[in-house]
Amino acid sequence: MDLVKVLRTAFTFIYKKAQLWAVGGCLSVVALGLGYRFFLKSKRVTRVGVVSQLLIHPLKSGKAVSVALAECQQIGLKYGELRDRHWMVITEDGHMVTGRQEPRLVLVSLTSEGGQMCLNGPDMEKLRFPLIQPENPIIDCRVFSSDIQGRDCGDEVSRWLTRCLVSEKTFRMVHYEPHMKPRKPAETEFLYPQSEKVAYPDSGAVMLLSEASVKDLSSRLENDVTVARFRPNIVVSGCDAFDEDSWDDIQIGNVQMRRVMACGRCIFTTVDPETGVMSRKQPLEMLKSYRMCDEAEKHIYKTAPLFGQMFSISKDGILQVGDVVYKISH
Repeated sequence: MDLVKVLRTAFTFIYKKAQLWAVGGCLSVVALGLGYRFFLKSKRVTRVGVVSQLLIHPLKSGKAVSVALAECQQIGLKYGELRDRHWMVITEDGHMVTGRQEPRLVLVSLTSEGGQMCLNGPDMEKLRFPLIQPENPIIDCRVFSSDIQGRDCGDEVSRWLTRCLVSEKTFRMVHYEPHMKPRKPAETEFLYPQSEKVAYPDSGAVMLLSEASVKDLSSRLENDVTVARFRPNIVVSGCDAFDEDSWDDIQIGNVQMRRVMACGRCIFTTVDPETGVMSRKQPLEMLKSYRMCDEAEKHIYKTAPLFGQMFSISKDGILQVGDVVYKISH
C-alpha cells in the first residue's frame, strides 16, 4: 500500500507540473504571437526595386569594378581584396587627386589578381604590385579638409601613374589599411551619425542610384549618360525616376541601411567615363535646371544639384545582384 501511495503522489506531482508547463507554453505562444503582430503593425515592408548592379571603386576616381556579390560593411563595399575607395592618388605633399583635377584618372582601373594589385590604363602596360607593403612609409594625407593616413604604394606605382596621367606633376598612390584611423563624415557633413566611418570617399560609404533616374536625365540631354558617370555603389531597377529620394530605411538581402542625405553633384559629373575628357557643362547644367534642393536645405547642399542618395549601414551583410530592395516604413 505504501508503494501505491508513493506512486500516486509522484504521478500527481508530475501531472500538476505538466499542467503548469502547458499553461506557461500557451502563454509564451500567445505573447510571441502578440509581439509578432505588434512588430508587423509597427514595421511595414514594401518591395520597391531590384539590385541591377553592384559597383566597387577601389581607386578613388578610378574605374568601377562590377561584381555580382559584395560584403556590405559600415566602411563600404568589399569583394575579396577590393575595398571601395581604399586607394587614392595624391600629390607629393599628400593632398588627394581626383577626376576633378585629373580627368584621365577615370580611365585607370585597379583590380586584384592572385594576391597582387593590378593597375591598367590606356596605352599603358599593366603594372602588378603587392597588396601589402609593410616596408613602405605611411603618409599623412588630406581628403578635402580631413586628415587621414595611407601606406605609400611605391616608386614604381608613382612613375606609372605620372606617365598615365600625362602630367608634369609627380603623383603617388596610397592604400588605406584596417589599422589606420578612419575619417568621420560627421566632421564635414553634420547629417551623418557620429559612428559613421570611411576611408577615402568624399563623404559616406554607400551611394545608391536608380536606373530610372539616369534614364530620366538622359531623356533631357542631347547625348545619353550612363550610370558610370555618377559612380554609385548600388544601382536599382524596377522603380520610377527619383523614387530613391523617399527611401529612408531599406533592406537588401540581410543588409539594412538608412538614408542620410542626397548626393550633391559637382563638376566631376562632366567628365566622360569613356574618354576621360571634361566638358565642364553637361549633365551638370541640366541637373541644375530641375534637381535643386528646397530653400530650407540650401545650408546643406548650397548650389549643388541632387542626384542619388547616400546611405549609412545599420546592419552589415551580403548584397547580391538580383536582390529585392525593400522599403521599411514605421
